Amino acid sequence: MTEVGPGTPGGNLLRHYWQPAALAEELDGERSVIPVRLLGEDLVLYRDGIGDQATYGLLARACAHRRADLSFGRQEDGGLRCPFHGWLFDHTGACLETPAEPAGSTFCSRVSQPAYPAIERNGIVWAWMGPDDPPELPGLDAFAAPNSQVFAFKGLWECNWLQAHEVGIDPAHASFLHRFLGPVEEEYGLQFRSTIGDTGVPTTVLMREVPNPTLTLEPTASGFRLRAVRNYRDEFNHVRITNCIFPNAITIPMSSDISITQWHVPVDDYSCYWYSMFVSFGEPIDAAQMRAQRIDAVELPSYKPTTGRSNAWGFDPAEQRELTYTGMGHDINVHDQWAVESPGVIHDRTREHLSPSDIGIRAQRRMMLAAFDRPAPDTLVGSADPASLTGPAAIDAVAANDATDLDECWRAQAAARRSELAWAPSISD
Repeated sequence: MTEVGPGTPGGNLLRHYWQPAALAEELDGERSVIPVRLLGEDLVLYRDGIGDQATYGLLARACAHRRADLSFGRQEDGGLRCPFHGWLFDHTGACLETPAEPAGSTFCSRVSQPAYPAIERNGIVWAWMGPDDPPELPGLDAFAAPNSQVFAFKGLWECNWLQAHEVGIDPAHASFLHRFLGPVEEEYGLQFRSTIGDTGVPTTVLMREVPNPTLTLEPTASGFRLRAVRNYRDEFNHVRITNCIFPNAITIPMSSDISITQWHVPVDDYSCYWYSMFVSFGEPIDAAQMRAQRIDAVELPSYKPTTGRSNAWGFDPAEQRELTYTGMGHDINVHDQWAVESPGVIHDRTREHLSPSDIGIRAQRRMMLAAFDRPAPDTLVGSADPASLTGPAAIDAVAANDATDLDECWRAQAAARRSELAWAPSISD
């Protein structure tokens, strides 16, 4: 399941879906060309033009002539030119010129560079590496929202993509891995210091007081929905709705106004990027501020975290005794990073002991194994008509202590949040 190269079952599955290739900001320097490694393939990404007129080319990195590295290519004449012999390729991989050949030569018409379609949407450049012509992007909130309502960022994790993905479909872990031991502090992330609706109860307090939520799973048009219910002191029910967007994305609530859709994208079998799109249902997002809050935690240009195995993920035993459950600081991304990296780059799943709370993990693996048998658009989840996939709803809802229909409660609150937004359609499932 963790192999992602061409011809592998996992790689074939992932290639039936659009995948993030890079942040758009990575192409904003003086030279709009960067090397990309995606699904085990070495590629080069370039941008020709700016704004709405920009064209993106995603080509195999080894030149079709003598295999020189095209990430060092010259941006000229609407394409990427190899410095070795001046061969020029456009964004489709067509060879436009072979200038070292005799005048009048038509040799260039007989060669081409492997290429994949690429487009930009809300801060991420997306690649289609699958068969046939690319479909539309899904109608997810992260794509439907105007650019002013979305912020995109990424980070590198040194483990296979499935380990990274599985932490996002495990609602029970938040009560432990992200537990803060003391009173609520400003340093806590918004997701944990914010209060639950109008109850006045901070999320971090709820999570540590109710560590064993009641979990249910429901199939959806895009994957499956997880519902985690925590009853707080017989005062109210907290209903948290999160989603798996098959095969490698999640959508979860961050606050009353913001949700996060996150893709776990293989670099190769042993490392992956998470790409997050923060979507605001309220005020426009301050992208500059959100980037400033995150950029010092990574090294550029790799976006590799400054904490990791080499420095024990910042572990401090005194902090673990007094402040946080992990002893690894206030950044919950670091907590997740430790959880998925510490077992090794590909851990031995035959030695696991999955429990009843791992319903999302079991569902994901069953869906993947079923998809391996017949990876075709009419059988792959969400691929037959991706534009029809809207939402999905991701919300922290509050229901009365005696509520009999918890689904009605969260659906009503999710609909109310969308009702005045022209860009936010009703959820498809």
